[in-house]
Amino acid sequence: MARFTPVSTSPVPERAVLVGIEQRGSSWPVDRSLDELKRLADTAGAECVARVTQRLERPNPRTFIGSGKVAEVCGLVSRLDADVVIFDDDLSPSQQANLEKAVGEPVKIIDRTALILDIFGLHAQTREGRLQVQLAQLQYLLPRLRGMWSHLAKEQTRGGIGSRFGQGESQLEVDRRMVRNRIAAVRRELAVVERRRSVQSKERIASPAFRVALAGYTNAGKSSLLNRLTGSTVLAQDKLFATLDPTTRAYRLPGGRSMTITDTVGFIQKLPHGLVDAFKSTLSEVREADLILMVADASDDNLSRQLDAVHRVLEEIGAGESRSLVVFNKIDLIDAETLLDLGRIYPDAVLVSARTGEHIDDLVERVALEAAALDKLIDVHIPYANGSLVQLIRQSGHVLEESFEETSTHLVAKVPGTFPLIIQAEVSDRRCSYVSWLTYC
Repeated sequence: MARFTPVSTSPVPERAVLVGIEQRGSSWPVDRSLDELKRLADTAGAECVARVTQRLERPNPRTFIGSGKVAEVCGLVSRLDADVVIFDDDLSPSQQANLEKAVGEPVKIIDRTALILDIFGLHAQTREGRLQVQLAQLQYLLPRLRGMWSHLAKEQTRGGIGSRFGQGESQLEVDRRMVRNRIAAVRRELAVVERRRSVQSKERIASPAFRVALAGYTNAGKSSLLNRLTGSTVLAQDKLFATLDPTTRAYRLPGGRSMTITDTVGFIQKLPHGLVDAFKSTLSEVREADLILMVADASDDNLSRQLDAVHRVLEEIGAGESRSLVVFNKIDLIDAETLLDLGRIYPDAVLVSARTGEHIDDLVERVALEAAALDKLIDVHIPYANGSLVQLIRQSGHVLEESFEETSTHLVAKVPGTFPLIIQAEVSDRRCSYVSWLTYC
């Protein structure tokens, strides 16, 4: 029999109070939005112990919510021993400072943006992902230094002996300068990474492979769909923002057509603009794709609102006019009646289950049709000296006719619209007025 009772050393989750307001004309009901905020808090490792909601025409400029609700939040924090209060909307630096003063230390006041940044910081794996998160965090921190360091606002660093160099900088000014310098340094590091990504992207563009990007609401099953299609083992978890770093895998369509599929960071309603800006290099994979698969969770009650949120982000990154195909995932979680309703409301969408593999073949067929729609018909004579080009056309396109002539191979074929070949006309064949030949770019 043990002499002492074992004591758990696992971290104790922070206790969180969620706060949201409902304004007239809001696209999402406040309860639904707080449901999502709770999932974000769960992903970050916090435990939701209470919710506070208020209906307002506009946020209170001083404390975001009314004075009565501030008192209610303070009471809940005290009774429930809460560690953090999470607001569903962005707080201004002054609102955050006033709320912290009202609630009292050591309770933290954060907003949706700060929570998402924490999650991103936990899940970023690559150097690029960590730099992007750090940039967004610093941009968020900079205007809030006043509230965080107000007790040092009047503290002056020494300017030198006597008063030759003036009074010097305040501690707040020093901190701001340090943050700005760090932002500049991170931007320079990201620029190097972006140049490398740009080179890789140009190589993919030069490739005849059909480029597909998976975009959609977070936790819609994009990574699971990538794994199902390509047989890869990309991390797929039932958590928001489980994937931050883009992952590209090769795939071969029926008939041998090559294709690449890229999994990207998930979107969310009220996605902070700073995050979109910080992740612009990652999201360029979506913008440059030949086809965007907009993946949504068919079992989610907020399906239409999720699609609207995805459309807004695509517009923001300049991909609003790109070719796209809506894919409803997780149909294994809905009943037959709901499935029929989705098919009637979204007749052009593809309904699949990445978990069970249901209707995956239908998705592959639709993608193949989309790829074929961009094909070009070429009728060319390729000199035997450029025989490698013949092999490239056979691998990347679909040969309709092939014949061997005295000095060249005659091909009639369908090739991808991005096929890296230039057709040039040359008067060089005695048997005809001109011969078209191909030069590899």
